Amino acid sequence: MANVSIKFNGKEFLLSCEDGQEEHLEELLIQINKKFNNLKNDLGNLGENKLLLITAVKVMDEYHETKKKVEEKKEELKNLSNKFKELKSLIYKYRDNKDREILQLNNDHNKLKDEIEINQKNYEKLIDEAADEISNFVEKANLENLS
Repeated sequence: MANVSIKFNGKEFLLSCEDGQEEHLEELLIQINKKFNNLKNDLGNLGENKLLLITAVKVMDEYHETKKKVEEKKEELKNLSNKFKELKSLIYKYRDNKDREILQLNNDHNKLKDEIEINQKNYEKLIDEAADEISNFVEKANLENLS
């Protein structure tokens, strides 16, 4: 245990604390002393006990307000976290839907390409057949004209 000597309201006090906590205890006591002296200046000398009580009430009020704000921030963080998870889920769902759409479009594209190739071959075959028939017709016509 370590000992810390402090001055509060013009009086010296020796307080004990865990080893390594001396600086922290001194900082806390500085803050309490400031609050006590500010109240003493604002309210006048109401008596040490009453000023200590008012100081304690002020410190507890600040503590509770801070605690309430921390709880509100925790709730906000929890809500943001939930919204983030929801958004993340929506993004993955959107991505999966788009991947399916892309796959379907690629399949449709390949089917269309195959159909175009088949139609092109049929068209070329039709043209070749028509050209052959025209050639046969012309040949036949030429033979009839010669005879």
